[in-house]
Amino acid sequence: MKMTVLITGASSGIGLELSRVFARNSYDLVLVARSLERMTELAAELNRNFGCRVHIVPVDLSEHGASLAVYQEVQRLGVDINVLVNNAGVGLYGEFEQQDWKSLDRMITLNIHSLTHLTHLFLPAMKLRSAGRIIQIASTAAFQPGPTMAVYYATKSYVLSFSSALQHELKGTGITVTTICPGPTRSGFQDNAEMGGSRLFSMMAIPGSDEVAEFTYKMAMKGKTVAIHGWLNRVMAFLTRIMPRWILMSVAKSIMAK
Repeated sequence: MKMTVLITGASSGIGLELSRVFARNSYDLVLVARSLERMTELAAELNRNFGCRVHIVPVDLSEHGASLAVYQEVQRLGVDINVLVNNAGVGLYGEFEQQDWKSLDRMITLNIHSLTHLTHLFLPAMKLRSAGRIIQIASTAAFQPGPTMAVYYATKSYVLSFSSALQHELKGTGITVTTICPGPTRSGFQDNAEMGGSRLFSMMAIPGSDEVAEFTYKMAMKGKTVAIHGWLNRVMAFLTRIMPRWILMSVAKSIMAK
């Protein structure tokens, strides 16, 4: 019997490439994102190329109550979720007091609330089966504060802290929680966050979403707790443990400058 993966933010970037990776590895899929048109095209591609069953749930997870709507739709479909991938996320660039509150609230809802709620909703069934995988897409931003993206960095720190603690709670249950921390990645994220002109995207080689997706799948299947993509990102994450915080924030602000 085929296993099923639920992927949020599946219509573009890392989520889209993860959909292809899981389909290629004989999973059926539940795709969650705002864009019905893009997901319909992706579902047709995956079914045509890999013969997998694909369910589409067009929901905006930055809206309050959306995560429950996803769970209820999966229950209506009668699908057991073996792997939950909380990939959907968004950033917002700029000085905190100048940012629109509604946009900040939607980002917090998407990056924190929906991720946490979906994990809480789908975990009990995994516990009953004594098997399951939860994949949380965080960021290298999780390891330090980030001036000019203060709230975004804080949301990713939450994802890393919550998910690492959850993995510890679930030891011996047959369920793994893997937190993936990619650095800058070629996707629509930087444009949506209005940060495409920052130095960050001109001073280093930027991997593609397909490369990060392959890495994510391999690390999750190995049951890794935290996995940082790219050797330079791993070095930078290590440095956050030993460098004074004021230096980290000064460097981060300089790198993020346009």
